[in-house]
Amino acid sequence: MKRAQHLDHLLSQWAFDPNTLNSRLIKGRDGRDVIQMRVDMGVLQMETTGRPDGAQPHGCETFLDYCQGLLLDDSSRKLDDSECGEVDREFMQFYHRRICWLRLQYYHRAVMDADHTLRLMDVSEKMSPDEEWTNSHEQYRPFVLFHRTQAEALAELEDNGAEEAVQAINTGLEEIRIFFVKHEAEEHFDSDELVTRLVDLRESLRNEYSVGRTLKERLVEAVEQEQYELAAKLRDELSRRESH
Repeated sequence: MKRAQHLDHLLSQWAFDPNTLNSRLIKGRDGRDVIQMRVDMGVLQMETTGRPDGAQPHGCETFLDYCQGLLLDDSSRKLDDSECGEVDREFMQFYHRRICWLRLQYYHRAVMDADHTLRLMDVSEKMSPDEEWTNSHEQYRPFVLFHRTQAEALAELEDNGAEEAVQAINTGLEEIRIFFVKHEAEEHFDSDELVTRLVDLRESLRNEYSVGRTLKERLVEAVEQEQYELAAKLRDELSRRESH
């Protein structure tokens, strides 16, 4: 009997909704977890570990690992056209899986995939064949940092409470600010849409969970006001919390 190759049954059982991100975590035929993302006219299926497509480029777990190996052998190595294409593929694959993890509320996994993308950006910048190609990727760094900060904050909220979630947002905002400063655009930081959304999330957490100034915020304020004795006490308290 000829095996059907169409997706009619799968697509009819899972309608595409253009107003939301359609994703689910299911079991593969061999029992492994896979992520599926419903897209218009089809379905994407991704592995939950390693590279989302399950490939091992040049025998490495990811293309990032392959590039890191190239740099170890030759720190001046530049990417050729084919390798640039592979970097772009890996960016897109990890983007799709990252937004699925966020939608499925697997926040730690979303952080891990965002970190992978940020490392890939760092490595590809070092190996970039030209400035134009570098900028075509660097322009998305704030977007990746936005996702990472969202995920980190929501993971902290689940694991350690609202104050740590607020602090995670502060840390993420500072990383985005560094990007703006690097590219001489700091005057646009406060009005940036991604920054505004993170600030709104932070303030909504403060209000909902009655969070005042965090320990790190109080420490920064004490240093700025030259209250060094108070700053020392706050540092001690922060160290105790972090070690705990």
